Amino acid sequence: MPGSRKVSVVLAVALALALRARTAGATASGDELVRQARAHEVAREDDVAARRYMEALSLDPDNQEAWLGLGALRLRVGEPAEAERVFQAALRRLPTLYRAMRGRARARWALARHAEAEGDLLAYATDAGDPAALRELSDWYGADGRAPAQLATWRQLLAVASDEAALLEARRMVRALVILVDGADPAASPAGADTTRRGLASMARRAGAPPR
Repeated sequence: MPGSRKVSVVLAVALALALRARTAGATASGDELVRQARAHEVAREDDVAARRYMEALSLDPDNQEAWLGLGALRLRVGEPAEAERVFQAALRRLPTLYRAMRGRARARWALARHAEAEGDLLAYATDAGDPAALRELSDWYGADGRAPAQLATWRQLLAVASDEAALLEARRMVRALVILVDGADPAASPAGADTTRRGLASMARRAGAPPR
């Protein structure tokens, strides 16, 4: 290898190592600032906590916990519009940061933009496979008087129940909501009266009933 090419390769490697070290240093410093921000939150020093989160992001714009912490802080102190902006910026920077979608959903719910909030939370629950988010979504549907959507959500929870307690709860909720929505649920109250449809209706009404 000619001498000039050898020098170029050495310089390139040195630059790459320096950049990696600088990135690692920024990440470590950002993580420490996030730790400090959380400590300030515990002490109810919210303004200082917000500054620490923003300092962390200035060092490492990909610091997920800094984005999530800042957004959650803004929401907790009663600034849902600002929280939405933080979570939106996080998703632009890190499109697979699904927890930011949940945060944006909560901010939009607080802003009384319920349809957008429910859409965000459903997308998060689907992408993350999070039963707790499905339960929260069901509560939102219930608050909005959307029993058919609530029923559909509990049917999802029934399908993913991971233990006996969750299974029994989901069955009880499905059964209760089938009765509640009645004609709004085609599976529970079919239009026709033929034997097959009556059988399907009976099965739907028994959904969630504990085995005898």
